[in-house]
Order: sequence, then structure tokens, then C-alpha cells
Amino acid sequence: MPTTSPIDIPDAFAASYGAGDAGACAWLARLLRLGAEFLDRWELSPDGPAAHGMASLVLPVRRADGTPAVLKLQQPREETSGVVAGLRTWRGAGAVRLLDHDEASGTQVLERLDASRPLSSLADDRRTLPVLAGLLARLTSAPAPEGLRPLSGIAAAMLDRAPYTAGALCDPQERRLVRICASAVAELIDEPGDRLLHWDLHEDNVLAGEREPWLAIDPEPLAGDPGFDLLPALDNRWEQVVAGGDVARTVLFRFDLLTEALGLDRRRAIGWTLGRVLQNALWDVEDGKATLEPAQVAIARTLLRRAAPGLPQE
Repeated sequence: MPTTSPIDIPDAFAASYGAGDAGACAWLARLLRLGAEFLDRWELSPDGPAAHGMASLVLPVRRADGTPAVLKLQQPREETSGVVAGLRTWRGAGAVRLLDHDEASGTQVLERLDASRPLSSLADDRRTLPVLAGLLARLTSAPAPEGLRPLSGIAAAMLDRAPYTAGALCDPQERRLVRICASAVAELIDEPGDRLLHWDLHEDNVLAGEREPWLAIDPEPLAGDPGFDLLPALDNRWEQVVAGGDVARTVLFRFDLLTEALGLDRRRAIGWTLGRVLQNALWDVEDGKATLEPAQVAIARTLLRRAAPGLPQE
């Protein structure tokens, strides 16, 4: 059993991860030993400095046969409980390939992609949006594997918390918007869908690859309706959307391109996108906020006007 680790934890990751969370701090304290154990178990050689996201540490490695890969270390969480099942189902079709994993710790060995070239590195969203749409169409075409976390349970929990969330907001119009979003979810909850969802497909979760130009990373798989997967692609580059001067036109262009690529019923897709707005509102209130993100408000109101053309401007 190794007693030292060749892994250096980036200071920014150590400082930001799990602030105020005892469980996350305990995981961080074990991280060096955990990394060393898996390097040894899987005969992996470090091949560059570690990188990190908000909740994981990723170390470039080479396998025993010289194949480049990455070792991904992350604290097991409910949101990532279906990652292995999802990646196994996709088998590299539009997503990074899973090469090995340890179920108990959530540790994975993944195909190495070009982390220096996320989709967000392209300057023009007229090039990136079709990539996102194509990947979403491929990923959500797969039926969800047995036992995957269902959207129905998430939606029910959202509806339970919606009244409290609405009451915690300062703006009466935003409170009304949350209630409208909850009503949209309530209408759809009996038909939650059975497709395999990524749940977080935006430009920074797509990297350049060798076997395919672009591949999705960091899924948080769910079983549900593909309409619930659209919002991260709708609010990409929001500052540019606002600077363009016609927010509604851009949102509808993106929405129509995405729903056409995925072959979705647009009214259902509007309802489930409002569900994602509701989910983000719940998370914001949990974080102590009393206002909604402007992008979420603008997208919800634009789609509501599409669904009900007579809806007054708020």
C-alpha cells in the first residue's frame, strides 16, 4: 500500500471544494492517499499536472500499455450515482469512454480528451450550438438503463419545495414565475420519459477528441424526458445573447434548433425547460439568494410567450 502520492492537489481546488461541508473536507483529507491507491491498483503513471472542475480532480495518466487516459477522483454524490451506468450505455457514442472504475469511491479511468480545447473555445456560437444539438440528440436517443435515477422523483421533490421557494423571492413577478413553472411540471409529471439524459450538457462539458471531433464529459445521468436537458444549451454565452440586443429571438432560435434536432414536441419541451428553471430557482434559494438569475427569467418568459402568445409582457 503506497504511503505517499505523486498527485498535487491544486490550491484553488483545495480552497474552494467543500467550504463549510464536513464530508467534503474529510474526502479532501483522504484524496492524496486515494489517488495513490488507484494509480497503483490500475498500474497508471502520472502524465502531467492535475486539473479540476468544481467537484472533481482529474489527473492525466498513461496505462500500462502506454495508452493516454485520465484518472478522475470525485466524492460520491447522488447526482453522479448513475455516471457509470450512463457511460456504459453510451459506449463512447457522443460521450467520453469509460475504461475502468471503482464503484465504492466513484473513481474512474476515462479516455483522454483535449482539455485545452473545450467547445467554448470556439468564438462563434453558430458553430457550437449545432454541436450541442447533435450530441444531445445522440445521447438522449438511448433508453435509460435499469435502476437509473428517475426524473419523476426529482420533479415530485421540486413540486414539494416550490411554494417555499416562491415565498423566499423578493420580486412578486418572480414569485409568480416560479408558480407558473411548478404548474408546468405538474402537468407533465405523469409522463416523465425514459431516455438517458446528460443533465448538464453545455459548452464547457464538451471537449475535442481524436476519434470524434467533440465528445461530452461530466454527465449526471437521469432517466427522463429530453426536454429536461435543453436549458444548459439555451443559456450558454448569456452576456453575448444580451449584447446582441434581441434576447427573445436568440432564445427561440436556440430552442427551435435544439427541439428540431432532438425531434421533440415543443410544448412538452417548453414545460420541461420551465422545470429546469424551477430546479435552478430551488437551488438558488437554498444558496441564500432572494432573486432569480436574469438568464433564467428571460428564457422562461420567452418560452411562456411562445406557448401562450397572448401572455402579457412582464
